This record gives sequence, structure tokens and C-alpha cells, in this order.
Amino acid sequence: MPTDTAQLEARWHATVEAARGSTPPGAPDPAPYATRLLAAWAEPQRRYHTTEHLAAVLDRIDVLAEHAEDPAAVRLAAWFHDAVYRPDRSENEERSAALAERALPELGLAPELTAEVARLVRLTVTHDPAPGDRDGEVLCDADLAVLAGTPEDYAAYAAAVREEYGFVPDDAFREGRAAVLRQLLALPRLFRTPYGTEHWEATARRNLATELRLLTGHSGE
Repeated sequence: MPTDTAQLEARWHATVEAARGSTPPGAPDPAPYATRLLAAWAEPQRRYHTTEHLAAVLDRIDVLAEHAEDPAAVRLAAWFHDAVYRPDRSENEERSAALAERALPELGLAPELTAEVARLVRLTVTHDPAPGDRDGEVLCDADLAVLAGTPEDYAAYAAAVREEYGFVPDDAFREGRAAVLRQLLALPRLFRTPYGTEHWEATARRNLATELRLLTGHSGE
């Protein structure tokens, strides 16, 4: 189903206004920023990291928002966390954080909020928030919740990831993907929020183990 771009633009406006608190004199219209961000999320090299993924992460943040200390900062971080994405590059999160550091001050947002958004974006490199980092927990859980989809949805996610790495030969992809899956399964907890732990953890682990078994022919345990 195509993503509702107009709805995403409305969500962007609402988030920027919430983050501003009040609009500073001379602050620019948020609309062109939404246009540029959505264009980035729709670039042709993307198969999973698309506007559909952005919308899904924002939806999950809505579910988890009561856990966050600053929901507006988390939502802004969601908008930027894969704004720069090239599957053949390793510095996507850093470049996405740098984009936030340029754009948010232009929008009239406070320096401390800009710093928090950039920190959250960089946290998606590891998805390992420190204990008590409630905003980090919400963003990381929302980003990883795709792992807890139905078997059909998870299979579509895994297929989209493979398409993004279409330039990688099959054997190398299977080896690299299996390593990622084993790393995830070795974590004591995939999800840090109470909601994520209760509703997503067990299903995500089943999905990851199933994918690993299909890739390698062995159990993920």
C-alpha cells in the first residue's frame, strides 16, 4: 500500500511545532524540509528503508510515546535516522545525524534539542541505549519492531533487505546476514521498553531464528 505522503507531511508539521513550543519570529516554513526529507526517503536505491518504514516507525513511536521523556525529539530523530541511506556505505547514520544538525537550527529549534536528536540518530548504529535512556529506548524499539511482524510481513522485510543489497553475491550476503542475525539473537534483550518486551520480544526472536535457519540450514540456538 502506498504511503500517504500528505499524512506524513502533516505529522512533520505537528512534530516541528511541538518541538518549537512557539514559533520564533522569522522561523522558516517546515513544509520545504518535509519535501526534501520525503524525497530522500523515496530514493530509488531503497527497498526497505523507504517512506513506508518511516511511517511504520512513527506509528510505533505513537504506541511507545508515554515511555519517552521527549516524544518530539524521538519523532524528529525518526525522520532523520535513515534520511541518508546508501546500502554500500557505512557512514549513513553519521551523515543523517549531521543533516539533522544542519536542518533543525534553521527551523528555529533549540541547540539542546538539536543535540538530542542527533544523539538519537547516532544511537541507531548499535540500537543499544544506556540504562535509563528512555528516548533512546523508544526510538530503538520502534526501529526494531519490524522484527516482530507476522511471518508474511517478516518475510517481506527480509526480501526487501536482500533487494537493497542486490549488488552483494548470494554467498557473501548469506554469511553477512547470518552474522547480523546471530548478533541480534545473542542480545539479552532486543527491546527495552515494557511494551516492546511484552509484545514484540518473543515473536521477533522466533522470526530471527527462522530466517537464520533458512539461511544456514541450522538452528539459531
